[in-house]
Order: sequence, then structure tokens, then C-alpha cells
Amino acid sequence: MAISLNHSLFLRSLERSNNGVLGRSSRGSKSWVRVSRVVCADVDLSPPRYIPAAPILLPDGPWKQIPGGVTAAKGFKAAGIYGGLRAVGEKPDLALVACDVDAVAAGTFTTNIVAAAPVIYCKRLLENSSTARAVLINAGQANAATGDAGYQDTIDCANALAELLDLRSDRVLIESTGVIGQRIKKEALLKALPKLIGSLSSTVEGADSAAIAITTTDLVSKSIAIEAEVGGATIRVGGMAKGSGMIHPNMATMLGVITTDALVASEVWREMVRISVNRSFNQITVDGDTSTNDTIIALASGVSGSKKISSLSNHESHQLQACLDAVMQGLAKSVAWDGEGATCLIEVSVTGANDETKAAKIARSVASSSLVKAAVYGRDPNWGRIACAAGYAGVEFNPNELQILLGNIQLMNKGQPLPFDRTAASEYLRQAGQTHGTVEIHISIGEGEGSSKAWGCDLSYDYVKINAEYTT
Repeated sequence: MAISLNHSLFLRSLERSNNGVLGRSSRGSKSWVRVSRVVCADVDLSPPRYIPAAPILLPDGPWKQIPGGVTAAKGFKAAGIYGGLRAVGEKPDLALVACDVDAVAAGTFTTNIVAAAPVIYCKRLLENSSTARAVLINAGQANAATGDAGYQDTIDCANALAELLDLRSDRVLIESTGVIGQRIKKEALLKALPKLIGSLSSTVEGADSAAIAITTTDLVSKSIAIEAEVGGATIRVGGMAKGSGMIHPNMATMLGVITTDALVASEVWREMVRISVNRSFNQITVDGDTSTNDTIIALASGVSGSKKISSLSNHESHQLQACLDAVMQGLAKSVAWDGEGATCLIEVSVTGANDETKAAKIARSVASSSLVKAAVYGRDPNWGRIACAAGYAGVEFNPNELQILLGNIQLMNKGQPLPFDRTAASEYLRQAGQTHGTVEIHISIGEGEGSSKAWGCDLSYDYVKINAEYTT
């Protein structure tokens, strides 16, 4: 039976109950079919994916998209297995990304004061160490608001993995996702570690299995990799992320792992990661809720053979920064595209600001507006809500310079409302919703050189249904 991603509640219930798997239809990335666990002519179920892959939403640039996700860069392996941590079903729930060498490590974390145990653990490790060798991720339990016992669970899991890999314990980082207030099912996790390590692979399948294992209410897995020239050498950057609900720009707003084989100094890498997060994961929103577990870990193996990047101001660093931005923005857009109950992605572009920071703040304000999101879902071209959200962003601008476009339909110019084809504007929104496509909102506030983008999704009835029933 062919169905649309608009039926989000049904699909998420299917994913949680595991009564079937979701696979790509032969018609392309924006249509999906429900299939049973039998051989199906147009879906490859060997091995089962459980959920399909997200559409790739990379920005244009001097790079080539390649397969592999976190394993595309040299020196990295990954795996994802079922370890018995999920409450229902046997979808993979335990992932591992490992590096053959000590990788330069950077991390960004939630600003939520009620930070999860693995967030606290990773922050402490990265304050004292510039390298890491492995990232262990579990789904099912967030291990947040679990006190000293939850923190000890994190330590025990890291130590156990380090011992099996013959590593120092401070070379293992931990990420967790799931229900807040629940400790990791430590016994099941520890028992599964030998199988997880034995499943490590540098293949695309290894990356795909890890990307699936970290998902919760996600309808799709998110995995991206690119290849590009940096300083005359070929380097690769890849990554995976999870997120669908509890998404709001206030750090990384989800879980993710980024890998590269570029050779880069620790202090430079950490600043690059911070900049890219601000241009990507900090510019997405689904529901206004910043999670307790938000974490991005970025590892650089340095084994590409490229020249070491030791400064932020040279040409090679600008090239690598652009690659890192592209991968993180691609993943961030996939997260917003997959927002709980969403029928479309919303992309807000702001130009004419005095600087990038001010443009980003306005874009984020519009993408976060519940009224804008609800209007998009209702296919209502109510541009007044866009103007309102831009105005309360906390950025000074001349309202007589404000311009707003919905797609290529101009709604306001120089602060004045314009006559427009309301039927055509509504049809533009309807088409985006029917195809799970993108609604583009363009805003200009003046003549400045600052520009930025933010991404969100529409707000549907299903969002409330999904989260009203999350633990029941």
C-alpha cells in the first residue's frame, strides 16, 4: 500500500512497534512504501534497513557527494547492532564509531542545565584531552536526570569498551538518546559490546547501520559524506546525526558524529567545529525544546596525507571550513525535514544585515515561530507572521527596508504590503506539503553584507499526538 510521509503519526507508530519496515519506493526519495518482512520486488531487505535514508540536502559547492557517512574518511570504522536497549522491537540501538589512530577531537554540547550524564562525562574528558579513539552511542535511554548512578553507568560503559579495545578510558566518548529519567540498560549494553566491536567495518554498511542505531522517533536515518580538494590534497568529511523532536537551536539540538581524514591542529579544529555548528545545527528548530543530551562529536584522523592546517586564516582552512559547513548543514536540514509530524522543510534566508550573527538571529526567529509554522501547515500565506517574527528577533533594522518573498512570490517590498496571487501562494505551500519538499522564505532587511539561513518544519496536528503518547 503506497503512503505519504504526511501520515507521520502512522509511520512513527509503525517504527516504534516494529511491525514492518519502511523502504524506498521505486519512484524516488520523496515517496515511501510500507513493506512486510518478505522479499519485495522494489525494496532491498538484505540486510533490513528498518527505516529508509533521508534525502541528501547538501548545499552546492566544490565537493563531490560520496557514499560512506562516518566511514568515508580514512581511518574510521563503524557499526550498529541491536543490543536489547530499546523498549520495543529489534531495530539496532547501539552504535560505535572508532578510529584507527588517536583522532583530534572536538565537541559541542547542550546548554540545558539538566545535562545528561554522557554530556557531563564528554565535556570533562575533552577539557583534559585533545584526542579520542571511539564514540559509543545508545538509543532507548537518555541517561539524563539520573543522578550519580547514571553518571557511574556512563563511566562503566566507557571503561568496558576501552578495555575491550585496549585503549585508555579517556579515549572513549559516550552519547545517549531516549527517554529522560531512565538509566542506560547497562547489563544489556555491556553484554553486547563484543558483538558490536566484532561488527566494526569501514564499509558503507557499517556507516548505515550506525546511523540507524542512533535513531529514536526519526522516520529516516541521516548520513552524509563528501570528497574535496584541500590544499591540493583529497580529503573526506562525513557524518551522521539523529533528531526529529526536542529540536531547537541552542547548541547542536540532537546527536551527531562528524569524521574527517584532514590533518588539523586541535585548537583550529575545535574552532572550526564551533563555527560550523553555529551555521548548521544551531540554525534548526522543530518544536522549541532544547534537549538534555544534545551532542556533536567531531573527529579528525589526519591520515589523508594532506598538509597540516595550523591556522584559521589560510586558504586551506577556509576550504576545510566550507566542507565542514556543508556536511553539518546537510545533516541539519535532514533533521528539520524529518521533524515530528512535519510535512515539509522550511528554509528561511536572510540578507542585508550588518553581519552574519544578526542575520542568523532573524532567520532563527522566523523558523522558530509557531505561528509561521502553523500557517505553512495550513497552506496559508500569512506573511504578517513572518514580518512579526523578524521584528521580535532582537535585531535593530529599518522596517521600511523589509522585503519578504515566499518562494518567488513577493509579498512585501520596502516595508509596504504588495498585492499578490493568494491562490498561487497557497498552492506553492500545498505542493511542498504534498511532496515533503521545501518552503523557501526570503527576507531582506537592508543593504548590509550579513546573510544567514535557518531551517525548520511546519507544525501539524500529528506533532501533538506523537508527543502526547511518547512514553505510553
